[in-house]
Amino acid sequence: MEQVANRANISRKTLWHIEKGSEHISIGIILQVLSVLGFKNDLGNIAKDDLLGRKLQDMDLITKQRGSKSNHK
Repeated sequence: MEQVANRANISRKTLWHIEKGSEHISIGIILQVLSVLGFKNDLGNIAKDDLLGRKLQDMDLITKQRGSKSNHK
């Protein structure tokens, strides 16, 4: 893992956060690691069929309540 972090030009701690699925890691950093691992062209397949992940993501969406419509003329 040290070698992967070095080749991706990131710290071992950042790689650990990627492994744990931390939300604050940028897509650019993830692409660097995928490139080092030889998976750069497979980015589209990573979450392609992640139905559970999508459901969990949708649960966290905040929907705003709309106010009642009133006639202001």
